[in-house]
Amino acid sequence: MFSGSAHPDLAAAVAAEMGVELSPTRVSRFSNDCLEVQLQANCRQRDVYVVQPLVPPVQEALVELLLMLDAAKHASAARVTAVVPHYSYARSDKKDTGRISIGGRLVADLLETAGADHVLVMTLHSPQVHGFFRVPVDHLHALKQLATHFEGEDLSDAVVVSPDLGNAKPAAAFARMLGCGIATGAKQRFPDDRVVIANVIGDVTGKDVIVLDDEIAKGSTVFELTDRLRELRARSVRVVCTHGIFAGDALDRLLAHPDIDEVVCTDTVPLRGGPREGLSVISVAPALAAAIRRIHEGESVSALFEH
Repeated sequence: MFSGSAHPDLAAAVAAEMGVELSPTRVSRFSNDCLEVQLQANCRQRDVYVVQPLVPPVQEALVELLLMLDAAKHASAARVTAVVPHYSYARSDKKDTGRISIGGRLVADLLETAGADHVLVMTLHSPQVHGFFRVPVDHLHALKQLATHFEGEDLSDAVVVSPDLGNAKPAAAFARMLGCGIATGAKQRFPDDRVVIANVIGDVTGKDVIVLDDEIAKGSTVFELTDRLRELRARSVRVVCTHGIFAGDALDRLLAHPDIDEVVCTDTVPLRGGPREGLSVISVAPALAAAIRRIHEGESVSALFEH
């Protein structure tokens, strides 16, 4: 198992869960700014796993991942698996205006061309991106890990709210895990990146709301939804996501918001600025380690999500 420079702490945690050593990687830069990668362990006829989420700076992380896959392929690895906990290009999944690129498909092709025989991802922004790959893909989610954060709490008056209809299915699954109700926002996104949530479908008045989203970058959707929840007199609001990108000062604004009691995310993305009061970070290393172990031993990965 090798790690890129995007999130070495997560890779080390996954390796520790598996009881294996994280092999060293050397990344250097030529004077013309080109990257060079050397995997500093024998890969010949080995099952190689490269852990690298696509996080800011995304393009640097992507090129580094491609070079690592290429290095493993040309070192005669038996099988190369790209472990990409955050596949950020999943947001570029459709042609919704003229002459626009579909980055989700292009990056999938690049990973395969670079040498990936298998890809492991977590909580794709658009599940259909799974179909962009021509190599086997295991798509994990972190709902079970996030649900453990609420164990032992009284959720009799709680309701899980999805910011939009596109995230309603995982929100419904999360609500079933917690044994509470479900509601969803009626969201519209305009070309100038403006988000409007006109209403919330479902009963949230007097409820303890748990907002569930796949990722939070600038937080504009969450802030807009929180305004509607205040108007509908929700009793409390907590925000939960898998990928805490928190671009710019988004996290500070979320934690300072008078209507948001807590923010919960996983460690698929490295947290900038360290721990904060009001922020809970759940590790997905055990889930990734379990999936990698099953892949390596030829067992079912989908069995991790049964029951």
